[in-house]
Amino acid sequence: MFQKKENYHVAIAGATGAVGEEMLDILASRKFPVHRLSLFASERSEGKLYTFHGEEVFVEKLGDADFSGIDLILGATSSALAKIYAQKALKAGSVLVDNSSAFRMESLIPLVVPEVNGHLVTVNQPIIANPNCSTAQLVVALKPLHDAVKLRRVNMTTFQSVSGTGKEAIDELLDQTKAILSFKEAKRHVYRDQIAFNCIVNWDCDSESGDSEEETKIISETRKIMNEPDLPVTATTVRVPVFRSHGQAVSIETENKLTLNEARAILAEAPGITVLDDPGRKIYPTPLDTVGQDNVYVGRVREDRSVENGLHLWIVADNLRKGAALNAIQIAECLIRA
Repeated sequence: MFQKKENYHVAIAGATGAVGEEMLDILASRKFPVHRLSLFASERSEGKLYTFHGEEVFVEKLGDADFSGIDLILGATSSALAKIYAQKALKAGSVLVDNSSAFRMESLIPLVVPEVNGHLVTVNQPIIANPNCSTAQLVVALKPLHDAVKLRRVNMTTFQSVSGTGKEAIDELLDQTKAILSFKEAKRHVYRDQIAFNCIVNWDCDSESGDSEEETKIISETRKIMNEPDLPVTATTVRVPVFRSHGQAVSIETENKLTLNEARAILAEAPGITVLDDPGRKIYPTPLDTVGQDNVYVGRVREDRSVENGLHLWIVADNLRKGAALNAIQIAECLIRA
């Protein structure tokens, strides 16, 4: 059981990755009550130095981690690693807020986006799962509309930045772009296909359904977080040559009709959402607008005249923040308030 205190011993597992470093910054900027910070990563990052609240913190090897006395672990590793160190965390009595897909669909483990289902966070939960980055921003925008008029169907296409794959993918896009502009070969290491000046859609597809792993995650996680196990959801995921922030073109059908102004008003009043939507002035959110921002941005709200009670939405958010690090720390904030 999580013990309430004035300050906490917090650890980040996977501290040197893109999400782990974002967690470090957000813990500081949101003034999370940390009295001691431990950082863990792979062996090659052991000894790397970070500064937190003016103090030096050295990275320790995750494989040798001793979680004794650690109140809260923020996980930013692969699913395989999470399953291993989660057992050590449980034995040590630490609470794990995990960003991997390892525990998301476990029936007894809550999958949480605080603006949607933060009430599920209790001090009795040893593991709380953080959703896929695309799912997180999607459900923040869907929840207030669902509460108002109930969703019938969700159909979406993502435009996902390379930072969702990690630091190596960011480097690959940069290196390929430089190479192509210098009339050199664009080398591929992270992605099978060239990502610079290209779009990639075929990510580890299931041989029977044809859905990618990412598409399957969005479908199943959306249903779980929204507590709508039968909600029709379909997704197509596209990796685009953008460094940071994911865009989503989303079409929804609702049980009752909303005017465009009603939909915009509902979204504007909802927690965690910024509406940027002025067609006459060509105002809408872009990935660059959302980098470093905490909110989910919504624009291009328009009627889908191909179906009854249909709406189109353009949803954009910083995938390293609301899609990952920020959402995990918001869960931790729910925990200390529970």
